[in-house]
Amino acid sequence: AKALTFVAMASGQDLDANAEFVRLADRVVEVPSGSNKNNYANVELIIDVAEREAVDAVWPGWGHASEYPELPDGLAKRNITFIGPSGGPMRALGDKIAASILAQTARVSSIPWSGDGITCDPKVVIETGAIPPELFRKAMVTTEEECIAAAERIGYPVMLKASEGGGGKGIR
Repeated sequence: AKALTFVAMASGQDLDANAEFVRLADRVVEVPSGSNKNNYANVELIIDVAEREAVDAVWPGWGHASEYPELPDGLAKRNITFIGPSGGPMRALGDKIAASILAQTARVSSIPWSGDGITCDPKVVIETGAIPPELFRKAMVTTEEECIAAAERIGYPVMLKASEGGGGKGIR
């Protein structure tokens, strides 16, 4: 008997293409084709397939639903292991300020910024999915005076970046 059974979800396109993951699977569950919202990015579908197939764990690959905190949260409610980060850190990583504080907490080298040196208790982030508000506020600049003080501390030239919004326009 095998120690592991590899169950894969596959769209019609992947089945037709005889994708490698399909060939390697012990069992394949066909899912709707088309846009990834119909299949690989569909959290409800992934959880449903995991339950119907009575799997012990789900590894969602890269991209698609692997980036949605609702997937590990939903699987955990059904006692199915998510092979990846829990929902809390995923939520925090979706915010530029929170992600930078998490990186600093993990001792990842960072460029100077308004919140450099600020760290947090990772257990709080895992449990709540957020950086404590007082640390978040401490990392932000919200006034012209705070901006000038941060720029003088960091050193010129500086670059200003919104922590949210902007529609993917980035720095101009």
